[in-house]
Amino acid sequence: MFYKFEFHVYRRKFIIPLNTAHGIWKNRDGIILCLSDEMGKVGWGEIAPISWFGSETLEEAVSFCKQLPQKITQQDIFSIPEKLPACQFGFESAQEMVIQNNSASVFSQNLTYSGLLPAGKAALNQWQELWENGTNTFKWKIGVYSITEELSIFELLIRELPAFTKLRLDANGGLSYDDAEIWLQKCDDIDLEVEFIEQPLSVNLFSQMLELSRRYSTKIALDESVATIKQLENCYQKGWREIFVIKAGIIGSPSRLRQFCSTHQIDTVFSSVFETSIARKAALSLAVELSHQKRAVGFGVNHYFAEDEEVCLEQLWKKT
Repeated sequence: MFYKFEFHVYRRKFIIPLNTAHGIWKNRDGIILCLSDEMGKVGWGEIAPISWFGSETLEEAVSFCKQLPQKITQQDIFSIPEKLPACQFGFESAQEMVIQNNSASVFSQNLTYSGLLPAGKAALNQWQELWENGTNTFKWKIGVYSITEELSIFELLIRELPAFTKLRLDANGGLSYDDAEIWLQKCDDIDLEVEFIEQPLSVNLFSQMLELSRRYSTKIALDESVATIKQLENCYQKGWREIFVIKAGIIGSPSRLRQFCSTHQIDTVFSSVFETSIARKAALSLAVELSHQKRAVGFGVNHYFAEDEEVCLEQLWKKT
């Protein structure tokens, strides 16, 4: 079977640039693709790479799409190389939508969402708005400013948050070993539940993170270390049994992810890559299917974008 293939590049601007241990992120660039079969059934997919997280670059993804013919086959889709994981996800998701006859997957209404707070003091001014909209799990970026400053803000934040909320700390690999110990000990000693610290150390310090996971009661979640399925498999083989953050939009082939998760009962948190609703629907469908611990999904990020998404996508496709 052949699929007619089209694609367009998009850009969405963050209201306020996202400040992480990797640097400042001002715009979300990606690709929307469309597949249609000989019966006229249509499937939409999205390629939303984050190169500094371990995926291909946007330029590499665009180059790959440009070299494809206007009609592609299932073999073409399942032959996309591992070095293009965001492309694997986008094309397979679009093909699955064609097979489902353009019907969106039905999500569980029981999914809960973690709201992303900005780094630094700005978090103290934003959690209330998210809370009023029903959010009771929050994620706060750390490893951006000095540990002294962030611990001071942390003390204020945990005093303000209601007692039955959960807080996740995301370091994006930006802590030293000594600072990670300070954070873990601090989290062990407080009453408010810190659900986990996400990627405290850089990817090349896996053994140290494994050691820390065994020494402290506060859980550690791997994120950058498991950005792709190959990395996920590797960390599991090396003994990681705490939390795996799955960024479906860049992890690679959904079919291969299903195969791994059906074989290994891992503790997962599905998380956003600041995608549009096209990739988000596919990712949340996987979360419903593959999550076992029912943790809040990390998709509470829409408040970071300036423009209306539907208008953005509609204008994008009108360019043809």
